[in-house]
Amino acid sequence: MRNNPLVDSVSEAEGVTEAKQKLMTDQPDLMFLDIRLDDGNGMTFAKFLKKEEKLRPYIVFATAYDQYALDAFDVNATDYILKPFEKDRIDETLKQVDRILKKPEALVNSDMCKNPRLSVTVDERTIIIKKSDILYLEAQNGNVLIYTKNLPLITSKQTLINLEKQLDPEQFLRVHRSFLVNLDMILEFQPSFNHTYELTLINGTKITVSRSYVAKTKKVLGIG
Repeated sequence: MRNNPLVDSVSEAEGVTEAKQKLMTDQPDLMFLDIRLDDGNGMTFAKFLKKEEKLRPYIVFATAYDQYALDAFDVNATDYILKPFEKDRIDETLKQVDRILKKPEALVNSDMCKNPRLSVTVDERTIIIKKSDILYLEAQNGNVLIYTKNLPLITSKQTLINLEKQLDPEQFLRVHRSFLVNLDMILEFQPSFNHTYELTLINGTKITVSRSYVAKTKKVLGIG
């Protein structure tokens, strides 16, 4: 899985407690869950995730127990894979989730996206930011950092996926699992290492375009 071009990074957890920590710090797009975990039950954890509006990754069960397949539908699992795993089966699931993540209809609420202002929750306050002033957004250690042209750095406990729903995909582009960039702020696009690319913004900031987002980024920027 680590070598799949659709995967930017992989982390592992032995049980529910560690998985919850990873959920906060890594904000994964996808979680593979077994039924039996060191300190709990994967299905119970999936029910917890279903209630989490801010931190809710796509769920795929990867287990030796076929009797829980129907229960997986109740927690909106994307897939249910039985051991032993085959590479082609895992690749098929990753492609399925990738299509969902990159499908604008899955993310866009047209009214919110067309609003010229972004509402961001910071502690108990709501900060209103002009979207045209945003340089980029970065997910980091369970927070989202919002960089703008003139305002001080804004740090929110909201997730990148949650804020992405308020942003017009014609103006903001996901170039990495941790970065959303304002297209109007991009100055340069150039090759980097390991089949990745690098964006340079108008303020000099450099942002990595991960392998799984290179093709879409080139298409949006009109690069052949």
